[in-house]
Amino acid sequence: MKKILVIGSSNIDVSIRAESIPKAGETVKGVSVSLNAGGKGANQAVACSRLGGMTGFVTVLGTEGGESLLSLFRESGIDCRGITVLDGKQTGTAYITVDNNGKNTIVVIPGTNYDCTSEYIKSNDQLLQEADIIILQLEIPEEAVDWAIRRGSELGKTIILNPAPAPDSLNPEWLSRIDYLTPNETELERISGLPVSSAEEAAAAARSLIAKGVKNIIATLGGSGALLVSSALTEQFTPPDIKVVDTTAAGDTFNGAFAVYLAEGRSIADAIRFANAAATLSVSRKGAQSSIPTRKETEDFIVALAEEIS
Repeated sequence: MKKILVIGSSNIDVSIRAESIPKAGETVKGVSVSLNAGGKGANQAVACSRLGGMTGFVTVLGTEGGESLLSLFRESGIDCRGITVLDGKQTGTAYITVDNNGKNTIVVIPGTNYDCTSEYIKSNDQLLQEADIIILQLEIPEEAVDWAIRRGSELGKTIILNPAPAPDSLNPEWLSRIDYLTPNETELERISGLPVSSAEEAAAAARSLIAKGVKNIIATLGGSGALLVSSALTEQFTPPDIKVVDTTAAGDTFNGAFAVYLAEGRSIADAIRFANAAATLSVSRKGAQSSIPTRKETEDFIVALAEEIS
């Protein structure tokens, strides 16, 4: 099996469940509050490992909350050689509000995620050399992402960029180096500068980025599934139907599952179907990393769906 290296953020998530998400100046009644492990990089690393991938992780933690996260990563079977805990610093923190329909808003305080610099990633260059697939997001400094994309491309690695949180535009020098760009609707709209209120508009926005050099775009469209766009084709993959409890980490689960199937040499289409199933299971559960299914759970779910159809 090919090796996956995730480079990115780690957070302590403070998750608040409320009847509705408050508007500016509004106070709403909360239902519960909980502390969980999160961060897009950490979620994707845990997803890769839990779903069967040989996974390494490059991230920076603080002594405030970091040791517990490091223990969780080890328990998940992640190669933790690229993880450092900085004394006296605060691990990244995210404040998440989830409403009765499973929709969420998130405010992130970066903490030690901003210590995951290009110099730090350079110090872990051996891990980049060992990897076959490199997954990145945008919750660490842009210069660190820039270096990792350039270095990964130079080494001939498969680069997956999940452009979240979305910038106003992507560095044009990244585009031809990215093998798979995986935005959601909001991120695709922002980085393309085009409206994305339907699958047709999403396809048009994705094609505008393909024209600028990106090889493949997989846009995650919530309940409408995933849209694959390349220079050769456009194909939509509808997800299984399930009651949504919490959408936190659904996209991260999708990215991790997709990378695992790619690492196993599966087709892009099969990897998207597997990722759709894993992400669907994740939204039926509360939390970020706690919602990510195992490989067996996902495969059993796929089998059950096939039996329902037959």
